[in-house]
Formats: sequence, C-alpha cells, structure tokens
Amino acid sequence: MNEDAAQALRALPSVDQVMKTAPAALAAERHGRTEATRAVREALAEMRARVRAGAAPPAAEEIGRAALSALDAASRSSLRPVFNLTGTVLHTNLGRALLAQEAVEAAVAAMRSAVALEFDLSTGKRGERDDHVRELLVELTGAEDATVVNNNAAAVLLVLNTLGAGREAIVSRGELIEIGGAFRMPDIMARAGVKLVEVGTTNRTHPKDYQGALRDETGLVLKVHTSNYRIQGFTKEVPARELAAIAHEKGVPLVNDLGSGTLADLARHGLAHEPTVRETVAEGADIVTFSGDKLLGGPQTGFIVGRADLIAAINRNPMKRALRVDKIRLAALEATLRLYRDPDRLAERLPTLRLLARKADDIADQARALAPAVSEVLGEGFAVEVVACNSQIGSGALPLDDIASAGLAIRPVNGQGGRLNTLADVLRMLPMPVIGRIEDGALILDLRCLEDEEGFLASLAALDRAALEAP
Repeated sequence: MNEDAAQALRALPSVDQVMKTAPAALAAERHGRTEATRAVREALAEMRARVRAGAAPPAAEEIGRAALSALDAASRSSLRPVFNLTGTVLHTNLGRALLAQEAVEAAVAAMRSAVALEFDLSTGKRGERDDHVRELLVELTGAEDATVVNNNAAAVLLVLNTLGAGREAIVSRGELIEIGGAFRMPDIMARAGVKLVEVGTTNRTHPKDYQGALRDETGLVLKVHTSNYRIQGFTKEVPARELAAIAHEKGVPLVNDLGSGTLADLARHGLAHEPTVRETVAEGADIVTFSGDKLLGGPQTGFIVGRADLIAAINRNPMKRALRVDKIRLAALEATLRLYRDPDRLAERLPTLRLLARKADDIADQARALAPAVSEVLGEGFAVEVVACNSQIGSGALPLDDIASAGLAIRPVNGQGGRLNTLADVLRMLPMPVIGRIEDGALILDLRCLEDEEGFLASLAALDRAALEAP
C-alpha cells in the first residue's frame, strides 16, 4: 500500500465519530444502538475498500447516512402495499380482495383488545367462535347452518374427510380441477381419505354415469364449479338440481364446491351472472363450500354451509380446530357479511364490487387526466397513450368474461422492447411499487383498480430517471 492510500485510510472517521452524527443518531433511535453500531461498522468496511481502490475518504456524516439507509432498507416489510394496475381485480399474487373500511376497523379493534371470541356474554360461559357469523351466513345463503375455516381448500378437505373418509366420492372427470399453486382436487381428496370415483368423460357426463357409480360404499357425490376454466363445444353436465335428486334417491349427500362463490347477483352490477350460494343451496346441495377473499370481498376464509346435521358432524371433526380462523379474520368477516344486508349500497361500500362495477368511460377519463403527468415523469424516451383495454375478475371467477376498461399504454420511442422490462423493474422499485402488465409491445397500466391518484403520482415522482436511461 502506498503512502497516499495509507493516509486516506487514516483520514476515515472512527465508529465513535460516526455515531455522533445526526444520521447515525437517527439510526440508533429507529433501530436501536446495537444495530446502528453494526451498520456503521459495515459501512466503514465498505468505505475502506473504496478508499483502497482510490476513492476519497468520505465524511463521518456520509457514512452515517449510508448506515441509516441500509438499516431502513433492511427493516422494510417485504409485504409492501402496491398499486395493482395489472387489470386483474382479484389478483392472487397481490392479496386478492381489498377489505371494506368497516372490516378494517373491526379487525383493528380485535387486534387492540381482548374480545368475546369464545365467551358467551349472556351466560358467562364458553361460547363458539362460529356463532359470530353463523346467523349472518344462514340469513344470506338460506342454508340451515354454517361454519368457517381458513380457506376454501380447507373447507373442501374438512367436508370430504368428515363425510367420506374410508368411502368413495363420485366426481365428474370434467370437474377434477387444479387450483392455484398446483393443488389438484384428486390430491385433496386423497389427503382427505376418500377414494376418488371418476364418472363420465372430460367433456360429457350424463345422469346415468352417476347412477351407475352409486353403491353402498359411496360416501358423497361431489360437484365442482369450474370457476377457473370452461369446457366449450360438444359438452354435457348434469345440473345441480338433477344431481341432487340422483344422490338423494340413494341417501347420499351432494357437496357442491363453488370455489370463488358469491352472495350477490353480479348481473345487478353489470357483470356476467355467476351462481350465487343461495341459488346453489336452493338447488338441493346438502353442503356448499366457497371462499371469503374472492368475489365475496372479505378476508381469506372458507365457508361450509348446508344441512344442520352435516354441519354438526363437520364441527365435531378434530381437524376443524386445526383449520379454524383467528379473531382478527373473524372480526373482519363479520363486518363484511353485514354489508350484504344493505344490497343497495353494497357496491359503494365493498371495494371488490366497487372496482368491478367501475364504468370504462369513467376509467378512460381518469387515464386522460393522468397521462400528461406520467409522460412528464418518464421523459422523452417513452410515449404514453390512453388506450381501451380489458380487465378480468381473477382468482378463478368468470375466466372467459373480460370487463371493458381503460389505461395507459407506455412504449419506448425507439421501439426497443427491452426497455419495457427495465421500466417495469423501475416501477417496482418505487416507494409504493406500481405493477402493470406487458402486452403487445407496451407496458399497460390498467387503471380499473386505481383509486388513490394522489398517492400514485407521489410515488411516481420518486422514479429514478437515470435508471431508465441507463444502457
């Protein structure tokens, strides 16, 4: 090491000197003195390496800022809020349904206080946590009884294990679905301890197929709503009402898994009709299972509604305790279900329906208002255009039905497609990341789910233009 490098290293401040700077003091206040000291030592080690490579020795305050920045970045939650501009309203990877304000407030209240979760205030004795939502679910679905678990896959697992363990479950081949994360219905059935009996073919299943498979070893007939795909063309399925009659003739329960499931008629809000839980119960299903965090617009939960005797048996299953929901989700769920008692105001109070029901013309007006500001932030290297586009519900609901929407199409002016990936990367690094989709040579920001315009523009203002212009 030459004398100049040695002198530069000696000029570096000590740990104590750095810790006396304002940034280091702030780091100690935010993260604790032990962590701040460790971060300062690491920052100094990095600076020594730079000085050895010929860089000038930095001031103590600069090292303190580096330590503070490193600690702030490391402490930032990985579960960060994002702007969902993908066009998929119920995006599984982005957390599905946004909770209504009433649900958020109820969850916060449950987090801050002890609550009467399994305590009957009228008697002073032990209560049941399902009681907080049971009457609401019975009222909204028309079922005799109801229970709740932590998601719909758990609901299906619990029902199959209770009603069919060691016995056979009859399912149409056309309904052996695979849901997100490569979870397949046959695998769930195997884990539940039931023997799968496939009937019909992929595209056509007839009443005689079920009738021929029913026997003493049959524990249940399972109908699965193909909410995340459609088989079209030369097809045939047995309607739920007819299938219920076939099962009941042999004294076998019919379980109908709706997957997403909805308590509201979506057609009332300008969307395609999806079978409601009330309709499914009325068609004769003995048990209906569905999700809470999809079309229903609540927290992640799985519902089981139907015959009172079967619900009682399900609640006696030891697996029920392992699959139950906690007080926070239960509070949010109760508040969400109460909103359905006022159908006239449901769309304005429930974020899922509000976003799905937005008019394309209103979204286009929003896009035209935002386009100049977005263009100014991105600079001359990108062209921003208001475009019509299509949104989708997501999470397996109405997979073939697009919803007319509008957004911003961003294209590099030089036609270099690779810059779109760079732009997408940079937008994900914003204080509140912006997530769009690349399609037809453009980055599309579908604005259907954008309600906080001010927050969007504030986050966009922090965009690193240099990162966009880097080769």
